[in-house]
Amino acid sequence: MTTPLPPEHHTPLAHEAQVHVDLAQRVADSPSFAKPDHTRIFVVANQKGGVGKTTTTVNIAAAMGLRGLRVLVIDLDPQGNASTALNVPHHEGSAGVYEAIVEGTDIDELVSPCPDIPGLTVLPASIDLAGAEVELVSLVARESRLDRALQAYLRDCEEAGDVIDYVFIDCPPSLGLLTVNAMVAGREVLIPIQCEYYALEGLGQLVRNIDLVKAHLNPALEISTIVLTMYDGRTRLAAGVVEEVRSHFGDTVLRTTIPRAVRISEAPSYQQTVLTYDPVSSGALSYLEAAREITLSGGESPS
Repeated sequence: MTTPLPPEHHTPLAHEAQVHVDLAQRVADSPSFAKPDHTRIFVVANQKGGVGKTTTTVNIAAAMGLRGLRVLVIDLDPQGNASTALNVPHHEGSAGVYEAIVEGTDIDELVSPCPDIPGLTVLPASIDLAGAEVELVSLVARESRLDRALQAYLRDCEEAGDVIDYVFIDCPPSLGLLTVNAMVAGREVLIPIQCEYYALEGLGQLVRNIDLVKAHLNPALEISTIVLTMYDGRTRLAAGVVEEVRSHFGDTVLRTTIPRAVRISEAPSYQQTVLTYDPVSSGALSYLEAAREITLSGGESPS
């Protein structure tokens, strides 16, 4: 247990140092994460751009992989940023999620292992996915094509003794057919919200869309997790946003906030997550703790 700083040292820098030390201690106390009793499928969604969807997806997935869990990341954004951060090829013409949902190719033929993180595999996205919104319109059961492909893959993995613990679907910043496919395939929605002005702008429409999918296509879908990103403890604005989001969403908001940190922003340019780029940074420790919170919300004892 860490010793709190005396009052005379309660400066912003000292506070940040104390938070870092506390995070490091909690992470050190959790060398492994709890395995869930069933595969948990998360849709990471927010139609507002720049809130940290992809960053949150890859870093929470990486944290779980590094703590012994079996994780699949589905990159459903034509920009392919999740594929880049996880160092998986996704150049134009390379096979990936487009082939799975439009052409019906088995996912086990399309996934690639993340070279830096054991237990983490990726269904990549290439720019070919940009045309999928239009092509899906004329296809049979257009809203559930990802769900059918994913469930078949999860069954194959289970029969092979390779049970997937967590699936994270990184959505594009829109509420089109790709995001609807993700919501039909998912069981839980994880919403990253940045600690900045207009943080809740547009969330009403997202919640309404989730409710529509739940009512008509996927009754099992729930908003289970809110992650507060880009938090700067030195500003009153960030504290105000945190308070506002917690008042709206209650216990679905993780206790751990993700700081605005240079290391988090730098990591993708090296085709890495912050967990492998700088594992002792505040960003890496925050994502480890956030991932641990998620496992505690629906897991069993560590294996």
